[in-house]
Amino acid sequence: MFTTAIAGSLPKPAWLAETEKLWPQWTIQGPELQQAKADATLLWIKAQEDAGLDVIGDGEQARQHFVHGFVEQVEGIDFVNKVTMGIRNKRYDAQVPQVIAPLRLKGRVHAFEAQLARAHTKKKLKFTLPGPMTIVDTVADRFYGDKVKMAMAFAELLNQEALALQADGVDIIQFDEPAFNVYMDEAADWGVKALEVAARGLTCTTAVHICYGYGIEANNNWKKTLGDEWRQYEKVFPALAQSSIQQVSLECMHSHVPMEMMKLLEGKDVMVGVIDVANPAIETPEEIADTIGRALQFVPKNRLIACTNCGLAPMSRAVAEAKLKALAEGAKLASQRYA
Repeated sequence: MFTTAIAGSLPKPAWLAETEKLWPQWTIQGPELQQAKADATLLWIKAQEDAGLDVIGDGEQARQHFVHGFVEQVEGIDFVNKVTMGIRNKRYDAQVPQVIAPLRLKGRVHAFEAQLARAHTKKKLKFTLPGPMTIVDTVADRFYGDKVKMAMAFAELLNQEALALQADGVDIIQFDEPAFNVYMDEAADWGVKALEVAARGLTCTTAVHICYGYGIEANNNWKKTLGDEWRQYEKVFPALAQSSIQQVSLECMHSHVPMEMMKLLEGKDVMVGVIDVANPAIETPEEIADTIGRALQFVPKNRLIACTNCGLAPMSRAVAEAKLKALAEGAKLASQRYA
């Protein structure tokens, strides 16, 4: 009854990159790196299928970072002279590239891993791209002088790649917009409009992933300041409900998001985060089924997708594998309970 999927990223094996880091360095270089990325992608496709997930992703194994994996293939960006910039409303500092000229794609961005994944699974394939607002928040602007104008420029490039991914056979294209939970007014004002540009012309399923960030210290500390109720979704969900985007994610497991927020997404498929990415403890199937049961007060059965809160990249491989299995088992138990 309940489809299962991951938000996007999965841990990189130690033979590919540093482990349990959000910005890992590759452990090998040269021609061997491309083969290692392919091997890691196939490993995680098999792990997701073995766990029993319904929607398979590439685990973002070929990308160092979910934003930079895209912008590295964009002309007009200086990666040599990076600068330190506070991102996500200065929640933490990061070394970011600078936009110094008009933005253009160098060519295809994710053809290698998308085509590889499509050739090795018969299940539905989801592919993730960073959303325009989140990209804007993760690069330094030295050219456009207007973040809305720059976001729309990135949205056009995302649209080019999204249409190509659709032609590769991708079933679901998901845009990751954690910035929507940081700049709520701007997200509702122009962030969703930029997202619509990125998704323009797509006939495959479209999705947007909005979370409170990976389970890293800076994000965990920020969550402690948000109070007993996290109501950030309240601002952007109405705008998304009016958009063409078909699936919307939200962080649910061990969060302080009031579940009634899901009512604001009437008419959309809701990816309910039932796996905590900030805690290595493995959820039990009963916990996951209970969370799904509570969500069913606000989401129709046929519109609920059981998902992870966010990506699992900074976790250990063993923990991530166990959480994938728990996700599938919990959704299966929920199906039995609520059939």
